[in-house]
Formats: sequence, structure tokens, C-alpha cells
Amino acid sequence: MKFDQAIDGKRVLRFANGLQMRTLDIKVGLCLFTITIILIVISLNVGVTDVGVYEFLHMLFGHSLEHHQSYALWVVRIPHILLGLMVGWCAALAGAILQPIARNPLADPGLFGISQGSMTMIIILLAFVPAAPKMLIVLAALAGGLTVALFLTLLVGNNRASGLAILLMGIATSSVLGSISSFLLLYLPTELSLNLAGWMEGSLFQASWSVIASFMPLFLLSIIGILLIGPALNRYELGNELALSLGEPVKYSRPMLMVFSVLLSTASVAAVGPLSFLGILAPHLANFVSSATGRARLFLSALVGGNLVVAADIMTKAAPAGVFLPIGLSFTLIGVPLFILTMRLRALRKR
Repeated sequence: MKFDQAIDGKRVLRFANGLQMRTLDIKVGLCLFTITIILIVISLNVGVTDVGVYEFLHMLFGHSLEHHQSYALWVVRIPHILLGLMVGWCAALAGAILQPIARNPLADPGLFGISQGSMTMIIILLAFVPAAPKMLIVLAALAGGLTVALFLTLLVGNNRASGLAILLMGIATSSVLGSISSFLLLYLPTELSLNLAGWMEGSLFQASWSVIASFMPLFLLSIIGILLIGPALNRYELGNELALSLGEPVKYSRPMLMVFSVLLSTASVAAVGPLSFLGILAPHLANFVSSATGRARLFLSALVGGNLVVAADIMTKAAPAGVFLPIGLSFTLIGVPLFILTMRLRALRKR
């Protein structure tokens, strides 16, 4: 979406009045939800143990399974699916929020250095406390993400920087933090360094109910906040000047939206590592299939993000035995061709 494009009167009224869920948006949402169900069914059936949807339904209705089947479903596959969906929702929503408030369609927590800030802080924590509890890891990720966001906010000043300038400052910050992370990994114990290196590529191998429990508070807090302040995104998509003219308190709502974006991003990073490109891809795919705005755009972006992560996890689990395929790499193999195809089709549509 171009945030600096000319705005006609009908579009202004639509944004101002909050008429966000059109029939097309609902139809697209139902299609994406159907894809989610299909991916869940496939994911339940993919793995080393011979167990799948039939056994899951059998267990759901109170029937007992063999120990290895119950373990494969309840301890491995179901946490993988749930965490993958929630992480996808978080990363996609973080990008969908950042793009209008940063006035840049390529805005993403990864490019802005927010994900890298969370990751660097987690590495520093584990360097001193290797057995740190999961909740402390989440708090460290939150501290790192908020620090980078505050740093960028101070650099930007009173909204004088353009969207491109903000993006370039974020990329520079991310590069510096990435170098610091790489330096720290060189001096960590070998086993911890290898585990962190795999996590830095994005990994669901650590998915468990305890990880989901530590992830849930930030997730729920962010979702509630977005539901409350989400309508402000409608006006930000029109630009700062029109948002102000429509009565949007930019001075207060922009920092709040930034905080919720950081909460979503840091929760995702703490759970599975950085999935940076997802924050760019999911909102663009959602906009391509429906041209949704406001809450509808957030809802569709979240569905797309969750589907992409579950699809990447299926690819990871289907890899040959002995092959370590991080979910970040699987997602890149799926996401980059999709992004190129989307941009190409959008260019053809405008001709």
C-alpha cells in the first residue's frame, strides 16, 4: 500500500467512519481460515510417528491412545501448531502496525532493528544466566525491543524524518546489533552458541506448553491493546496531516501503537527467534487479495502470517532425517517467491 498516494473523498469517509469489514474482506477471511484448518490437518499428519487427525479426534473425545501416539500429539505436534500460529499472528500484526505509523510500506520490526534488539538482549542474558527461566527471557526480549524503539523515536524527533530515513536508521541500528550478537556468540560455550545460532534462524524445535505459557501474557496484552486502539490505524493510513484533521491525537496514539508493535515482535522473537520478513510479506499479501484497511487489514494479515509459519513448519518437519532446516529458512523459501509474485501481479494489475 502506498501511504503517500492521493486520497479521494470516499476513501477519507470510509477511513473516518471506520467501515472496515466489507463483504470481500469477510470472504477473504473465511478463505484464509479454511486454509488454516487445512494446514493444521496436514501438520497433524506430518512427522516421524504414525499418528494424525484420526488419533487426535480419538483423543479429543476421551479415548486413550498408545503412549508414543499421545506424546507425539500432545507434547510435540499440537504445541508446534499453536505456537506457530500465534507467532505468525504476532509477527504479521507487528509489521501491519508499523507500516502506516512509519509511513513506509517496507516497515518491519526486523528492518527497524527491534527484533535484533530483542535477540541481542536475550544473548546477553543467556551469556550470564544460561539457565534463565522462560519468563525472564521474554522480559529481556521486551527490554531490548523497547530500547531500540525508544532510540529510533529519539532519532526521528518530532515526525520530521521521512519514511525512508526512518527505515535507513533502523537498518543501521539492526546492523550494529547484529555485529554485537555475532561477537558475543564467539565467546559463549560451544553448546550454547550452537543452540543460539539455530534459534537466530527461527526455530519451533523448542515449542512446548511452557513456552506457550510464557508467550501468552504479551500476546494477550497486545491483542487487547490493538482491539482498543486499532481504529487509529485507519486514520494513519491516510497520512499524518489527514489523521490530525480527523481528530486523531497523533502525539499519544503513535507511541501506543509502537509499543504494541514492539510487544508483538518481542513475544515472537522470544518464542522462536526472528522471522523478520514475515512482517513485510503478510500485510502486503492481505492488501493484495482484499485491499483491506484498519482492523480488517490487521485481521487478514494475522491469518496470512499464521498460515505462512505453519506451512514453513510443515516443510521443516517433512525434511529428510538428519537434515536441520530452521523454520526461518523454510519460511524464506516459501515467502520470497510469494512476495515477488505478489509485487509482479500488482504491477500488472496497475497497467
